[in-house]
Amino acid sequence: MQIGDKLKRLRLRTHLTQEELAIRCDLSKGFISQIERDQSSPSIATLVDILECMGTTPAEFFRETAAEPTVRYKQEDAYTVDDEELKHRITWIIPDAQKNDMEPILLTLFPGGRTQEYAPHAGEVFGYVLSGGATLHRGKINWKLKKGDSIYYHATQPYYLENHTAYETSIIWVSSPPSF
Repeated sequence: MQIGDKLKRLRLRTHLTQEELAIRCDLSKGFISQIERDQSSPSIATLVDILECMGTTPAEFFRETAAEPTVRYKQEDAYTVDDEELKHRITWIIPDAQKNDMEPILLTLFPGGRTQEYAPHAGEVFGYVLSGGATLHRGKINWKLKKGDSIYYHATQPYYLENHTAYETSIIWVSSPPSF
């Protein structure tokens, strides 16, 4: 059985970097990386230590789950919150997505609007500009985005989005793990 990908997903769900997990388990970051890529197999004792450091047991980790059904959500299932101070709207298009591995939202930035600044985290971010334009501020670099542009990155640096146009901007934004 290949357990690397399953361990990696569990590590990301617990918001740990490979280095943080390695420190907690008294292992090297390289060994954690090799395990996650199925290039090395941990002993049973080491696997138990790794799982305990991530707050689970071997029984929970190896429990077979039934295939989850595909769920269809309707427009009326969405939940919307306006932030008047930052001039943006977040629409959670998948209810309770915070409990999943990724969280897709529809982000609307009004002219001059922006998101809060997000701290670095162990995860990935994807965005697709449906209309308007925005600037992604990530670390010390800024990217101008326009309709049809997409962006993907590992969230290793602080980031936020800002509407630099005089028009409303709509973006499909997916964060893994959830951050909004």
